[in-house]
Formats: sequence, C-alpha cells, structure tokens
Amino acid sequence: MSDFIYLASQSPRRRQLLEQLGVRYELLLPGAHEDAESIEAVLPGEAPARYVRRVTGLKLDAAVRRLCDRGLPPAPVLCSDTTVALGRSIYGKPANERDAARMLRELSGNTHRVLTAVAVQKGARRHEALSDSRVSFSDLSPRRIREYVASGEPMGKAGAYAVQGRAAAFITGIRGSYPGIMGLPLYETAQLLRAVGFRL
Repeated sequence: MSDFIYLASQSPRRRQLLEQLGVRYELLLPGAHEDAESIEAVLPGEAPARYVRRVTGLKLDAAVRRLCDRGLPPAPVLCSDTTVALGRSIYGKPANERDAARMLRELSGNTHRVLTAVAVQKGARRHEALSDSRVSFSDLSPRRIREYVASGEPMGKAGAYAVQGRAAAFITGIRGSYPGIMGLPLYETAQLLRAVGFRL
C-alpha cells in the first residue's frame, strides 16, 4: 500500500490543499518535450463541464504514461483542472493583461460557475468527480480592474482571478466548495483517494 500519491499539477494551491488533507505527494510534471498547453484547447461548441472533465482525463492519461516511461514506483496519480464559465462561455487562463481585463469586465456584476474536475488513477482503476460552485462578483470599476491586473495576480488563473488573493474583495457571495474554487475540492478528492484504497 502506497503512503504517497503523485500530483500531476504545477499549481502551488493544489499542493497546499493536499497538505491541508495531510496527503504526502510527489510531483509528476510534464517533461520539456510534452505539449501540456495544447491539452487545454477548447473544442468548438464544447460545454464547460464537458470541457473540464475531458481536459482532466487527458492530463491524467499523460501523467500515467509519464509514470510508466520514467519507471517510477506505483502509486495513485491525481490530476485536476479548473475553469470559469459564464453561461456557455469558458474562461481559461488569460493570454495577456488585456485578455485578463476583458474577462474581469465580463464577470463584473455577474454570478459565474467555477468547475473543477478531479481524477485519480491507481493501476487500471480510475475515478472522477466534478465540483460545481457559484461565485458572485460586485460591479468592478475600470480603475479596480486596471489595478488588479497590474498586480499580476490574474495571470495563470482561470477566469483571471484568485479567490484566495486580492480578488476576495470583489466577491459578494459563494455557493459551493471554496477549495474547489481554489483548484482542488477537498471532499471530492478525499472520496476519490479512498476509492482507490489510499488511506487518509
């Protein structure tokens, strides 16, 4: 029985959340030859929930191959992906500051969904879960958006904001999983790890 898992994610927030659960992990990150970014491309007409589940599955497929190719000791592999959705529009990581400002203008004064898919595989057994939360933003002035974008925090974040950062000042309400909005829903993650026999 393994006493650790492989985390196939570069997100420091996911590491922090696993530590909160007391889960020991080793990183299983893409090699230089892997095109990790192309996995996150949205297919035409793809619904947000289907998108985030598909991307998480592809990330897990790549991580399991990586585990075999590197000849590493067996242990459960965990992958996760988060996206923000307003209606059927998917808001991934902003391409640049202008794109971040556009996303924040569109989210301003609205309630959006934050979808985080989690998948765990051990041997041939794979289990998946989806966390679906709602986040409401206050009306954001152009100045507040400019200042937030200038802080650099929106870059690399789905929807161009971090719930655990300065953007907390924009949020009028949350319904769902706070850690799921951060990037790893802990209840669902614990259930999946137990399902593959990992002891928490």
